[in-house]
Amino acid sequence: MHRDRGFTLIELLVVIAIIAVLMAILMPALQRVKKQAQAVTCMSNLRQWGLIWYLYTEDSDGKFNIGAYGGSAAANDWPVTLLPYYKNKGRLSMCPSATLPLAAGGLFEYRAWNWDQQGWGNIRGKDPEIRDRGSYGQNEWICNRSGGNYWRQKNKIKNPTNVPLFFDCAYLDAFPSHMAGPPSVKGIDLANNEWNLVCIDRHSGYINCVFADFNTVRKVGLKELWTLKWHQNFDITGPWTKAGSVDPSDWPDWMRSYKEY
Repeated sequence: MHRDRGFTLIELLVVIAIIAVLMAILMPALQRVKKQAQAVTCMSNLRQWGLIWYLYTEDSDGKFNIGAYGGSAAANDWPVTLLPYYKNKGRLSMCPSATLPLAAGGLFEYRAWNWDQQGWGNIRGKDPEIRDRGSYGQNEWICNRSGGNYWRQKNKIKNPTNVPLFFDCAYLDAFPSHMAGPPSVKGIDLANNEWNLVCIDRHSGYINCVFADFNTVRKVGLKELWTLKWHQNFDITGPWTKAGSVDPSDWPDWMRSYKEY
């Protein structure tokens, strides 16, 4: 009498072990592919934001938005001033690598800010189409304000391909200083330092950025951030650059392996 023979327990364990080994081999590669795909999508988002900023300045006589300051809050910030240009764009304000709610905690590179919960009024209530979350930010030094540092309008920018406009950010805007150094601890805001919002390890040692020519979109090394012309008087050869004689040991441990600039 013929009887079908099934797998023995040992054979099943061997198959499971082989699958486990294959998964252990493949998972790192899959993670790398996932991160690369997220970075590509992020750069695609920023290319669209470059067009949005171009259209806005064209309609504003070449001037940038004022931005929130002095208590004026939401009315002048980019999520409101650019709303007519992007409100139907869905999740365009979100880098796919950073979608966790800010309130959830964790490293800045994975978190997205939330407009309503951070005290700027019920923007969603004013317009239900708006996406009140985001993980990109504006260079606040580019805003149309009085003072010698602000760029104010696009025709004042002599080398726009080195002036950051819009980028991966842990907040909706930032205004870094060339004298301030990087965050001492990776992805955590330990002090009142704007670099905590920008110097984030979102794309394996880089952030993505669209520059003030509205067309240049590229990844920026974290140490390269100090070589960009954030405002009119920003020293691109300051103390945190190779030209300014920064020592590799000056960088916090989590940044020391990254490329020098």
